[in-house]
Parts: sequence; structure tokens; C-alpha cells
Amino acid sequence: MTTDPIQLLINAGALPAESFAANSRYRGLALALYQAGPEVQAQAYVRRRFIPQRRDIAIAAEHIVQAGERPELLAAQTLGEPELYWRLADANNVSAPHELTLTLGAHILIPLPPGF
Repeated sequence: MTTDPIQLLINAGALPAESFAANSRYRGLALALYQAGPEVQAQAYVRRRFIPQRRDIAIAAEHIVQAGERPELLAAQTLGEPELYWRLADANNVSAPHELTLTLGAHILIPLPPGF
């Protein structure tokens, strides 16, 4: 039997089993509680997400940045969903997705779409 307060709330049906949409970078991450003191209400937070190693991301293509491109537009075009821009950031080892399209002519790695 678990004593994890978050898991107990999930088991009781007070919290959904999955807090994030299927295309979220946070899907599957555990939630935790932080309580600064006995008189302070506990706050739920998402545990740390570790960016996958580049060697663990399958690459489908390479793209050269053109004028006017933005990460979410590129994700919509190449991955079929603008909210998957974070997959482009992971594949190119950048923590701030806007960095992907800052430099015209830069080469961006395009990962395989989800499910491949």
C-alpha cells in the first residue's frame, strides 16, 4: 500500500490519473506535493522532466530555417501538431524552442512523428 499523498488522491478519484494531454511534454511525469511548513497549504507540482539524449531520438529529416518560420509552425508542418514544438527542441538539444528559428539558414533536425 502506498503512502504517497498524490497517488492516494489519484486512487481516490480526486485527481485525474493523467494530468496532461497526449501531446504534452509533461505527460507521464509524476506529480508531487511541496509543503513549506505545517501552517502552509501543500502545492502540487510536476516532477522534473529530463530531456532525452540526442542518440535516443530518431531523426526523420533535416530542415533549413527560412524567413518567418517559428517552432510551432514548423512542428505543425513536419509533425502534424503545433503543440509538438518541444519535440523539435529536444531533437536539437535546445531548452528554449524559439532558438530553433532565430538564425536563417540554420539546420534543424526533424524527429520522427509520434507513433513511428
